Amino acid sequence: MLIQPTLDTLNRLKLHGMAFALSEQMTHNAAQGLSFEERLALLLDREALHRENNRMTRLLQLAQLKYRDAVIEDIDYRSRNGLDRSQLASLASCDWVRANQSLLIQGATGSGKTYLACAIAHQACRQGLSALYVRAPRLFEEFNLCHADGSFRKRLAAIAKISVLIIDDFAIAPIGPRERNDLLELIDDRVGTRACIVTSQLPVSDWHDYIGDPTLADAILDRLVHRAHRIHLESDKSLRDRYAKKERAKSDDSSAAEG
Repeated sequence: MLIQPTLDTLNRLKLHGMAFALSEQMTHNAAQGLSFEERLALLLDREALHRENNRMTRLLQLAQLKYRDAVIEDIDYRSRNGLDRSQLASLASCDWVRANQSLLIQGATGSGKTYLACAIAHQACRQGLSALYVRAPRLFEEFNLCHADGSFRKRLAAIAKISVLIIDDFAIAPIGPRERNDLLELIDDRVGTRACIVTSQLPVSDWHDYIGDPTLADAILDRLVHRAHRIHLESDKSLRDRYAKKERAKSDDSSAAEG
């Protein structure tokens, strides 16, 4: 039986998962003993899986996570004092994302704030939710450029569509009047409609003083901290160093394999 015309039609219809699965079935004797309904079900399952994998790959590319391979399963609780298993399990469900809530992660340099935020965002992408990682200083720099070329509102609208926005290294550098106003605009677009993850070395209790302007600080924190989940991380070892060693080990293994 010639199946190439069928494969061509499936690919033309962008049913690439079904086309690949059909090719596999034709080369496996075990599949020949299945009924038509059973083989069709397998083809449909493969197409659904193919589309799901493509969607997740696309979401992860758009997320621009700093640690792209950070996953919940690799979280080391022993090196992260202050991280509760039950809380993380609840966050991994992403119900808080669907409820449009915030997650505030505070801890010293090297405590694993960014890795944890990326792992949670990765989990959201697995569930079909969009994410975007940005560092606060670069975000404000980008907004300044947007003000200059008149694209600020357009950029805000694009970010407002993202299910989970990660603002990393918040309060790491001083901010001025424009940055305060931009932050309020950004947070106001998300309150009650989208989720946000904020990581910072500075305790949340000091954010009001950091923002400076009492009126804007009240408005920003009321929107950001209300109904927010909080994690305070403490660590005796730098998780950034451990992650770097892990990446070097992967690189060495790849070099050895190529050699």
